Amino acid sequence: MTDFFQALADPNLPFLRYALISGLLASIPFGIIGSFVVVRRISYIAGAISHCVLAGVGLGLYLQQAVGIAWFTPFIGAILAALLAAVILTVVSLHAKQREDSVIGALWAAGMAIGLLFIAKTPGYNDPMSYLFGNILLIGKSDLYFISILDIVVVTVVTIFYNKFLALCFDEEYARLRGLNTGLLYLALLCLTALTVVLLVRVVGIVMVIALLTLPAAIAGNFARNLWQMMLLAIVFCALFVFSGLWLSYSYDLPSGPVIIMIATALYLLVVGVLRKIRDH
Repeated sequence: MTDFFQALADPNLPFLRYALISGLLASIPFGIIGSFVVVRRISYIAGAISHCVLAGVGLGLYLQQAVGIAWFTPFIGAILAALLAAVILTVVSLHAKQREDSVIGALWAAGMAIGLLFIAKTPGYNDPMSYLFGNILLIGKSDLYFISILDIVVVTVVTIFYNKFLALCFDEEYARLRGLNTGLLYLALLCLTALTVVLLVRVVGIVMVIALLTLPAAIAGNFARNLWQMMLLAIVFCALFVFSGLWLSYSYDLPSGPVIIMIATALYLLVVGVLRKIRDH
């Protein structure tokens, strides 16, 4: 671990410091929104949104390199695609007569397909692997500003509407009877999830996004007595996973995203197994 701390202090390795700082800052929205995702049981919806991100990334690459629209970056495309998917899923959930799981599956597959088609038609070589599996080491200083802004937005919105989101997640029918606009609240929750997913894709990629969004919250749920405790513990666990994942990936020359996910998965299985044994006895 000494070598890792020395590398963090090395002025010639700013990308490693940016990766660690971004991961720690990102733990805040991951822990908060991930808790809502776990409690509300919408992890598959979050997965569909994450896979739609590839469509926005592919569109951004195509418009930049083939059409010449320099300002439409893959990042902007990812945000727009994620928010559009959140709106579609909200409308389907509230109004459509189609089975929600069928629409989720369709968006899941279509988002990937559209993204790969755009990438295939973009001039030059564009490797989708960094988007599919993430690379936190590519995060720069400008990304830290976006993460900080997202932190402020998520904390502010959740603080103001905490009780309403709580009612939505645990007793939607009661919330509706109390006069709350549950449809608008659900849309707001999915939009926050969409923005968090876009950020998470930069850390661990599209394929593994569900794991880091849900595993810290799922582990925290075994120790917390209420939702806000679950959020705080999820933030701590997520930060620990990012730090330990970066340390191990640096020490053993491994890709950081998969290492972070494996640590989170191992701890989740350990916690579940230990708690099961305790309950059996």
